[in-house]
Amino acid sequence: MAVMKTNGLKAWVLASRPKTLTGAIAPVLVGATLAYTDTSHLDLQAWSLGLLCLFFAIIMQIDANLVNDYFDFKKGTDREDRLGPERACAQGWITPQAMRWGIGLCTLIACVVGLVMLFVSQRWELLIVGIACVVGCFLYTIKFSYIGLGDLLVLLFFGIVPVGFTYLVMTGNWTLPLTFAGIGMGLATDNLLMVNNYRDIEQDKQSGKKTIVVRMGKQAALQLYLWLGLVAAILMITVEFVLYVNEGRGWMGIPIIVVYVALHLSNYQKMRALTGKALNMVLGKTAAGIFLYAVVFAVSLLINATA
Repeated sequence: MAVMKTNGLKAWVLASRPKTLTGAIAPVLVGATLAYTDTSHLDLQAWSLGLLCLFFAIIMQIDANLVNDYFDFKKGTDREDRLGPERACAQGWITPQAMRWGIGLCTLIACVVGLVMLFVSQRWELLIVGIACVVGCFLYTIKFSYIGLGDLLVLLFFGIVPVGFTYLVMTGNWTLPLTFAGIGMGLATDNLLMVNNYRDIEQDKQSGKKTIVVRMGKQAALQLYLWLGLVAAILMITVEFVLYVNEGRGWMGIPIIVVYVALHLSNYQKMRALTGKALNMVLGKTAAGIFLYAVVFAVSLLINATA
């Protein structure tokens, strides 16, 4: 590998973990599609707010990645026997001082975007949500991921919050199908964390990191991975059912949900068969599955809206 320029552009790009950004984009896509299919018309302001939600989600994802990189380095969690992708501070690509500045800048940009959304939408509850997002970004690495509660934050901040509040700022409403959609998106996304923690179970035990996988063991974690994805698919179907009962929309989009389920089952089988660094392949495919979940969800909603 070529020598990395310390604090250079390439180092910052790698530290931002571009492959994880689909996890930020996916829930906004679901929320915006629900807003579009539930509303007879969306004006320019609504779409502008949707784009601001997308930008906020991406910036917060990058911020969370930088925070994770820095604080895991400070805690000594990024050990030499690390099985996952290399981290910027641990590898010396970015100095701790520069990383602190990067975290500060990302947090500032996210706050500015959030304030713009607040004033444009006049939804003052966004102030509380924005503060919760920033606090959660830090608490995940500093505390929650070490006591097995990281999965709860994923459910909230990669599911219910981005799906729900994208819809809310675009339409001004909150619905039952929206709640199911947010939970489903959060469960599907949590599987990314499950693969990470499943792969790192021995290292986490040595570091005193009590993830949910450490607490329940590998076999139970495998079953949880399987059912998180399946329940997410069931919730997608539930949304379709509620829309059918309430609004008479068709069920034409449901068959394509099988595409997501097939990929998830394939990932589960690979996860059962692999260990160590080989699980990074499952991690990549699970990340792809999260985005596929959002795309399948969006397409099924669009099909039903026109059926």
